[in-house]
Amino acid sequence: NLSDTAAVEALVPAAEAALGGLDILVNNAGITRDNIFVRMKDEEWDQVIAVNLTAAFRLSRAAVRGMMRRRAGRIVNIGSVVGTTGNPGQGNYAAAKAGLVGLTKALAAEVASRNVTVNCVSPGFIASPMTDVLNEKQREGILGRVPAGRLGEGAEVAAAVVYLASQEAAYVTGQTLHVNGGMAMV
Repeated sequence: NLSDTAAVEALVPAAEAALGGLDILVNNAGITRDNIFVRMKDEEWDQVIAVNLTAAFRLSRAAVRGMMRRRAGRIVNIGSVVGTTGNPGQGNYAAAKAGLVGLTKALAAEVASRNVTVNCVSPGFIASPMTDVLNEKQREGILGRVPAGRLGEGAEVAAAVVYLASQEAAYVTGQTLHVNGGMAMV
C-alpha cells in the first residue's frame, strides 16, 4: 500500500536485504480519483498525491542512499502526458505527475556526480484494462489527438524504461522521455 508511510519506508530496506542492494528503482505506481476541480474532495487530492508523488519521493530517498554509496544507480519515474498537458477532471493527477517531473530534475542534479541517473518516462494513452473500458466516442476523441493514430503498447513504455536503466543511458539524466505517439510534443 503506497499510501501507507510505514509500508513505503520498509520497502527499500527489504528489497536491499533480499537482493543485496538496489541498482534500479522504477517508480510506477499511479492511481486516479477524477473529479472536476470545484468538486474535488481533499481525500481525492490527498490520495492521488500520496501514491503518485509522495511514495516516489520516499522510495527514491531510501534507494538513492545506497546508490550514492556504490556510486551507481538508476531511478526511472513514470509520469504521464497529463502531467504535461493537464486534463479536465484530473487536476490532482496532473499536479502529481508534473511534480514527478520536477522531482526527477531536482534529484538528478543532486546525484549525478555519484553516477546515479534519474529520469522520467511519460506515457500517453496506452492499451490497457483502463483504456479497454472507454466507449467508442471517448476512444475516438483520444485518438483524434494522437498523430500516430493509435494507442501505445505497454512494451513501448517498457522499452523506454529499459533504455534509461541501461549503461547506454549513463550520460542521460534529468530528462523526460515522452512516449505518446506525438500527443504532446515537448
